[in-house]
Amino acid sequence: MVRVAQRVLSGAAAVVLAAFTVQPALAQTAGPGPQRQPTECIDGARDCAPPDEAGAPSGGAAVTLPDLIVDLFPNPPSAAGGATPGGLPMPTPDPRRPADAALPPAAGVAAGSLAGGSGQPPSGPIIAPTDLPLAEPLRAIAGDFVPDEVLVTVSGDPDVVQQLAISFGLQVRSQRQSRLLGATLVRYGIPDGRPVAVVLAQLAADGRAERREPNHVYALQQAAIVNYSFERIALDAGAANGEDVRVAVIDTAADDTHPALQGVIAEQFDALPDTPVQSRDHGTSIDGLLAGTGPFQGVAPGAALYHARAFEDGKSSAEAILASLDWAAEKDVRIVNMSFVGPKNELLGTACRNARALGMVLVAAAGNNGPKAPYGYPAAFEGVVAVTATDAKDGLMAQANRGSYVYISAPGVDMAAPIGGGSDLVTGTSFAAAIVSGAIANLFHAKPDLSADQAEKALADTATDLGAAGRDNDFGFGLLNLKAAAARE
Repeated sequence: MVRVAQRVLSGAAAVVLAAFTVQPALAQTAGPGPQRQPTECIDGARDCAPPDEAGAPSGGAAVTLPDLIVDLFPNPPSAAGGATPGGLPMPTPDPRRPADAALPPAAGVAAGSLAGGSGQPPSGPIIAPTDLPLAEPLRAIAGDFVPDEVLVTVSGDPDVVQQLAISFGLQVRSQRQSRLLGATLVRYGIPDGRPVAVVLAQLAADGRAERREPNHVYALQQAAIVNYSFERIALDAGAANGEDVRVAVIDTAADDTHPALQGVIAEQFDALPDTPVQSRDHGTSIDGLLAGTGPFQGVAPGAALYHARAFEDGKSSAEAILASLDWAAEKDVRIVNMSFVGPKNELLGTACRNARALGMVLVAAAGNNGPKAPYGYPAAFEGVVAVTATDAKDGLMAQANRGSYVYISAPGVDMAAPIGGGSDLVTGTSFAAAIVSGAIANLFHAKPDLSADQAEKALADTATDLGAAGRDNDFGFGLLNLKAAAARE
């Protein structure tokens, strides 16, 4: 029996979050009080909406995640992103090439050498944090983030991780080697209450700290609240097939005992091992819409889902998401579904670029924060398929984000979907993203040698135009038309 509920999970609310300024706090945590600072648009319109249009995401209850025992990684040199004429993603290398040819392990890091660090003090003099010059002005840090942590990439000798901690008065809370970032990502704690922006600026004075970012917070994109998606995207339910296609889902835990998910989840990963599982609804709905069975048949039945639990009570951190992306890359998935939104984080952006270079198609929710909201990430990163939501009459969901990063539209309003222990009507760009991920799985099933670039171009070229002629900020290229996309040579 369908249980109808009206519920809204805001798109950009934070978990242990804070922002840097004197703005009122949006959430409370066990650490220093969170603050917010106006977004500083550095890279142009792609980073945020114009000042007169930018709207703050709606708030929500904060969830404090315990320290995660996760490994960490450094950043390869940033590659300049690009696009083909017409705004299509840049072509990528052959997705079926050996993965290690694209992203070799970070140099100088032995396997298993990073679990806990050496604990040995550095050989040189120890620099007190208060004596360090600020190598750059204090940055405005957009979005919510963990108030007493920073993420830093480090290469080479694992002893450097501990040396940096001692030199800057930090705590090594976790570290691991990342394939996608090509180095070691360290989650440093700030035990003395210094603002995140101050620590980032201090670390910039030391060349051993290659990349430095806040541990940003991301939120699942489920809006308030029947599966009519097959008709709207021109897919025959009887012919839908995702067999032999691996799809990763980064979300809450899923109810793998639900009849709709029987035999659907091939493997699971927990990026929050020290956080008890309390919520399974969102992840169950995403999995069901994508590859469900029985009465809740998904768009790509037969697809093998690799489910990463990175969210609890709708919230996660950049670190947990990065760990999940790394795991997905190790599992050689073709598609990654990311039904969440948060601030721009360069570590996450690098991981997305490198995942795309491996031939993985990245699908993300555009966001549910309204037409005046800033761009949502990871959807707004170059090479990520940003999905907005439409209703049964092809109208745009009122709460949907707008912007030039929106790539394609798909059904996502008032759709019947499984939830933990039952079913419900769901609405949000989260669920539209799951429909697009399932549609791409159909394309890969029919044409296994299709590249990521070819799949995305097929979606764009065959979409049913909605709104203003051509690509627009509301519907992107238009409504997904899988029948037309599949017919392309």
